[in-house]
Amino acid sequence: MKVLLHDCCAPCGAQVIKELKKDGHEVTVYYYNPNIWPAEEYTLRLEEMKKYSKKLGVDLIEGKYEHDEWLLSVKGFEKEPEGGARCEKCFIKRLSEVAQKAQEDGFEAFASTLTISPHKNAEVINRIGHELADFYNLKFIDTIWRKNEGYKKSCEISKEEDFHRQNYCGCEFSIRD
Repeated sequence: MKVLLHDCCAPCGAQVIKELKKDGHEVTVYYYNPNIWPAEEYTLRLEEMKKYSKKLGVDLIEGKYEHDEWLLSVKGFEKEPEGGARCEKCFIKRLSEVAQKAQEDGFEAFASTLTISPHKNAEVINRIGHELADFYNLKFIDTIWRKNEGYKKSCEISKEEDFHRQNYCGCEFSIRD
């Protein structure tokens, strides 16, 4: 199946790409992350993912960096705790863009690396993914990538590849004391 994979960074994408390819899928990475702040962090993650995608022979599509638009989508939810309503709004914004891009570009399915993180609510992500898949007439691959030591394996690949590993999800509201 042709799969458009939403990816936030190389540490999260590495293991997921490996698993999708192992399952026989043709993977294209879609780097759409208007939530990431500051812009230097966004660029650092993007450049790292470009290099790794090239190494794997996987196509990468760069989405627009629309941070101001993203801020509007989470307006009023800035003080929500990590994993709360702000994150759900963020997932909706990002996954909607991925599903629309998948449909426009003729992909059969889409997926996201977000469920590799032990800090993300996989049930919420997968619910949103399935709703969007139904709307856009696509399949959503709802694997919880952190299972079966997926997160551990992603950390091992990150160490081997010397990936930059950030200590926050990406948005300025997740940087807290």
